[in-house]
Amino acid sequence: MAVSSRPGTATESRETASGSPTTDFERVIVSAIVRRGADPSEVARGDFLVRMHLDQLQRISGYGDRVDRFAIATTPSADIARTIDRINRVAFGFKAYRSRDIAVETSRTFQVVSRFHRAIGVITIVASSAFLLCIMVLKVDERRRDIAALRLIGISRTSVVRSIVIESALVAVLGSVLGVALGWAASLFVNWHYQALYRTSLEFSIVTPPIVVFAVSLSLLLGIGAGLLASVRLARTPPLKLFGR
Repeated sequence: MAVSSRPGTATESRETASGSPTTDFERVIVSAIVRRGADPSEVARGDFLVRMHLDQLQRISGYGDRVDRFAIATTPSADIARTIDRINRVAFGFKAYRSRDIAVETSRTFQVVSRFHRAIGVITIVASSAFLLCIMVLKVDERRRDIAALRLIGISRTSVVRSIVIESALVAVLGSVLGVALGWAASLFVNWHYQALYRTSLEFSIVTPPIVVFAVSLSLLLGIGAGLLASVRLARTPPLKLFGR
């Protein structure tokens, strides 16, 4: 559709429109200009969406009585399956779908992106777990003389392991708080940048309570597990051997 000029912000502005630049223009009245909805499938599109009366749309498009698709609103108590079957039996060429099925078909790209993000997340967690275990083993190994001294003055292995695990848990909690704060700040920056870029209210990044709970729980689990493995390794070593004798 061709419009004679870019519509302004004033209501009830008068414009001319046609199906193509080579056909005659028809005078139309722009009653309102609304902001584009927060639809991920349309956020990157720069074209305008025009809503017109059906008879006027038929004249401008030149389609006559033909339509590409149409939507039917049903009541909550309607039998959707029976309605779809009746529409499909009306005439040859009709095919009715549930709006839910259409949404699934049109969102397959986002499903692929979601699976890709999930795979990247799993790889990151596995690599971070190995890195955390190595760091914790090295840090605990640096305190081997302290642990040996505690063992020689009568501190039990259980007490040594418990103290290291508690310290690891505290470090994990502190790291979780810093990580959640950093993720929240990064999410705000991403939304601020891309909402201004695409002029939309769509949220490109969100930090939800389930994500925070999962991140903190995983951090505690990995931190306690790494501290437990590192402390048990040294607690089973004889104190004199820890001193290098």
